[in-house]
Amino acid sequence: METIPEGTVLDRRTLNRSLLARQSLLGRVRTGAAQMIEGLVGLQAQEPQDPYVALWSRIEDFAPEELSGMLADRRVVRMSLLRWTVHLVTARDCMALRPIVQDVLERRLLGQFRRQLAGLDLAEVAGAGRTLLEGGPLSASRLGDALRERWPDRERLPLSLAVTARVPTVQPPPRGLWRTPGAALQALAGQWLGRDFDFAAGSAPDAAVLRYLAAFGPASAGDVAVWSGLTGLRAVMDRLRPGLRVYRDEKGTVLYDVPGAPFPDPGTKAPPRFLPQYDNIALSHADRARIMLRNPYAGEPLPGSGSNRGFFLHDGFVHGLWRIRATRDAAVLHVRPYTPLDAAARDAVAAEGARLLEFAVPEAAARQVCFPG
Repeated sequence: METIPEGTVLDRRTLNRSLLARQSLLGRVRTGAAQMIEGLVGLQAQEPQDPYVALWSRIEDFAPEELSGMLADRRVVRMSLLRWTVHLVTARDCMALRPIVQDVLERRLLGQFRRQLAGLDLAEVAGAGRTLLEGGPLSASRLGDALRERWPDRERLPLSLAVTARVPTVQPPPRGLWRTPGAALQALAGQWLGRDFDFAAGSAPDAAVLRYLAAFGPASAGDVAVWSGLTGLRAVMDRLRPGLRVYRDEKGTVLYDVPGAPFPDPGTKAPPRFLPQYDNIALSHADRARIMLRNPYAGEPLPGSGSNRGFFLHDGFVHGLWRIRATRDAAVLHVRPYTPLDAAARDAVAAEGARLLEFAVPEAAARQVCFPG
């Protein structure tokens, strides 16, 4: 790994290979699921099965039963967190990160539902919701219906979200277990984990920002804001600056980094990798040029756009989408490149796709990787 002097202008491939190294996507690593989840500061997980593919692409010999067991044992949890999206985090990070994003959740709640919540005492709504959840997990609709008994002129969804934005909750299993259906219920996080949150002591984002830089850097203050939803980050970066290394990208944007972070040679080969549609590697920078090709792909869906398709990396960059269609006897992985692949690249993507099918649909008697046309 190279050492790059401060002040260096980092080109796109340098940023790309550094990001892939930090994300364990230049080669699978031997580590536990909990260590990887904490190293990535959580995995976006509103699609319950996404974290399994994300971990499989990064961990050598990853077994999905490991993650399912951690969910069942309450060592990891699913909760609304960064950007007010569902993330999978360890129990330790639940306690550490949730107070940091309290303002994010409340700000986005009002950004979407200010009119529907106008005139309500939101602290009173949150208190009523907490009391209801103390009786056990509830779905958002059941929670909202129970709250409407007290506020009958209000809509149930804004009422229930007013609770979960202010009161830390988790989505308990079976939601999120490997290939197991489960409703998205809400349970009190402190009650579920048997721990108390310390909002007074735990709201400074400094440690989380440093962890983000280690996993996604070098990055700008704007990148940190996109990843987290936090505001006021320039002041945070100024406060952390004495302990950071500072670079610029080719557009002149100031990038911050933690000392000792990896910088592989930009020519390092990057193997094909299949990732879920909401993987944070494609969603956590204001400027996604380090992971996305510059072309707009003529209207093709991009990662995180809700297309119900994952994306794959070729030569380290997002190069297209994928989806598995399975029947009782067969499974087909449909791979749709944004631009044509040459024969060697297509063979490499197909080989990795075959491994994905073996992982995702082991019971299928027949498996096939299919490219359009």
